[in-house]
Amino acid sequence: MGRAFEFRKARKMKRWSAMAKTFTRIGKDIVMAVKEGGPSPETNSRLRAVIQNAKSANMPKENVERAIKKASEKDTADFKEVLFEGYAPHGIAILIETATDNNNRTVANVRSYFNKCNGTLGTQGSVEFMFDHTCNFRIPAEGQDVEELELEMIDFGVEEIFADEDGILMYAPFESFGAIQKELENRGLEILSSGFERIPQVTKELTPDEVADVEKLLEKFEEDDDVMNVYHTMQESESEE
Repeated sequence: MGRAFEFRKARKMKRWSAMAKTFTRIGKDIVMAVKEGGPSPETNSRLRAVIQNAKSANMPKENVERAIKKASEKDTADFKEVLFEGYAPHGIAILIETATDNNNRTVANVRSYFNKCNGTLGTQGSVEFMFDHTCNFRIPAEGQDVEELELEMIDFGVEEIFADEDGILMYAPFESFGAIQKELENRGLEILSSGFERIPQVTKELTPDEVADVEKLLEKFEEDDDVMNVYHTMQESESEE
């Protein structure tokens, strides 16, 4: 088992478990996918991936269809993906992925969260290099031999593969997303969900009081509707899931 497995195991997924937040994120993903490649899932691989994720999150089909229709309208604002970098207290590096239709608002908010919680907003490239940008795919485990599948998928960029209670999960570099998606579809394998994550190369252990300081800042980001994902270098224990 490698770093992707440990990261997935220890990460506090409860932060993104709120259904309203999840549906908001998927709605933005749909808008960005439709604006980029059109409203047809058959010809838009990014949109196909988002629809799979919506299904995985139990987002009603009518919500998805309504979001696609709305995204197709010319007056619907587009969302721009913007990455923010900085430091939380105690030297913890933070990456904040946002999707915004008003960059000035988002920049102001992100800066204020850092300032209020004794953090520092960094410049572009200041901490991004501390994280590996990865993609992942989940497929059903039924009828699959994990070791055999790993050998077959290495050629398409898969670096780590493991089974858990929800199926088989594959991790690969960010750039391999398209090749893996295409190969899984060619094989007729159902993609339950897919996505991107930034895995810290090194994590730092903090005292409980220091963890509380960092958590205060993380919660500010996670309450912001423009924020899609937050990644950091603070070590998280499995007991905190």
